[in-house]
Formats: sequence, C-alpha cells, structure tokens
Amino acid sequence: MGLVTAIANQKGGVGKTTTSVNMAASLALQGRRTLLVDLDSQGSASSGVGAAVSDGPSVYDVLIGASPAAQALRHTDLAELDIIPATPDLAGAEVELVSLSDREARLRTQLSPLVELYEHVVIDCPPSLGMLTLNALCCAQSLLIPLQCEFYALEGLRGLLNTVERIRVAYNPGLFLEGVVLTMSDTRTSLSQQIEAEVRTHFGRTVFETVVPRNVRIAESPSHGLPVLLYDPVSKGSRAYTEVTKEFLDRLAERLRTESSDVLFEEMEVGEETTVR
Repeated sequence: MGLVTAIANQKGGVGKTTTSVNMAASLALQGRRTLLVDLDSQGSASSGVGAAVSDGPSVYDVLIGASPAAQALRHTDLAELDIIPATPDLAGAEVELVSLSDREARLRTQLSPLVELYEHVVIDCPPSLGMLTLNALCCAQSLLIPLQCEFYALEGLRGLLNTVERIRVAYNPGLFLEGVVLTMSDTRTSLSQQIEAEVRTHFGRTVFETVVPRNVRIAESPSHGLPVLLYDPVSKGSRAYTEVTKEFLDRLAERLRTESSDVLFEEMEVGEETTVR
C-alpha cells in the first residue's frame, strides 16, 4: 500500500506546489510508481507536469462522487508518474462538501482503491486550512510543510502545527509530521540566514537539512509544463529537490525502522513477563 503524503501550508507563495511537483517527479525518476493529486483549484500542479484538464473528470468530480478516481487519472511524460488534475470547479467543493456525509473523509474514501497501486501518493494542498486541506490531512499518513525563508511565513508556522495536531487527535491519529522544508532561500541576504537559524533553533530535527534556493530554472519550468528535474536536471533547483526527496526517503526509512523496533521491543517485554509468570 502506498504512502500518502500531504504537502501543505496555509500561506500561499511558499513553494508548496513546486515542492509537490518536483518531489513527485523525483520519486518517479527513481522508478517509484507515484500519483500526484492536485487539490488546488488554481491547477498549478496539473499544468506544472503538462497535464491541465480539457475534458474528462477531475479531482472535483472524484470528491463529490461523480466519478471514480481511476477515471480521473492522467499520465505524464514520466512513465512512473500519474496525476489526478484540478480545475477551477474545485473552488466550489469547499461549500459543497459541507453538506455531504463524512465530508472530511471523502478524499480518503475515493482514493482508497488507487493507493495500493502506487508506492507514493503526493497531495498538493490549497493555500488555506479549509475543507480541502482537511480532506488531505485526513487521507495522509505523512505531512511535509514547505516554509519560505521570510518572516511572515515563519509567523504562521506555529498556528499551522497547532491545527495539524488538532486534526491528528480528532480525525487522523496516524498522521506524522515528516518535516519542514525551507524554500526560496537567498543566502546572500541576512534575512534568509536569520530565518533559517531561527526555524532550526525552534524546531530542531523537524527541519530538513536540505534548503531549496531561489533559482530561475525553478521559476521557468512551470511555463514549459515540466518539473525542474526535467527542464534543467543540472540546475541548483533540480539538485536541491533531488536531495529533498532523498532526505524524505531516508527519514521515512529511519522512522519505519524505529517503529518496527518499538513493536519488537514491546513484544519481547510481553514475552518476558509471560515467561516469569
């Protein structure tokens, strides 16, 4: 069964879609069967992989139950990467979902037949904490937060983490914060360096070691309908997202090893107590 990762931040312009597109592409380039779900009505992730919808169902139709998720799939230029695209219709889903039963679990229910077909499912969330993001966080096992190296982005991080914790307690106890990725860093400015130092001081190992720099190739690639890893594989932006993905996979592997060890240790303790009795 595939790992579902939501990439979320309630603030726009922090590199959320760029991170979603390029991490999904990087996973696919490693031969990992990957599904990208565009949950933003702007459809930037869809156009970013050259899969903007003209005809056929989209993620909106999937959410309201008008189409099975399998019928909304689109293939991309990467053999191992598929996408469920978004259209502007998705903007109305925030209102429509309120009146539906299990409104916070619609995405999880609709995607469940597909999740086992992929190694990774990456969900690009909208820049808000509304019903769509709630659906993504109820569906995901893993959460990644892109954070722009600017003051206002940092200011909202604690509020986001508090909201995520409430969602975890109320709806999805299996949701795990995989980490915070610093984006759009300009090491020539003292502000970027100051923000990075402050984030690392407050959040420690939660923050990825890899920092995504400001890079013109990252900015250009969406207009060509390509992830930066395909548009310019040797650019600084491409190398950064390759490293982000590697660190993501390393953290995931370490967490799974730790969880397995914890379970084994608990079983050994139970066995020892049973033997003593």
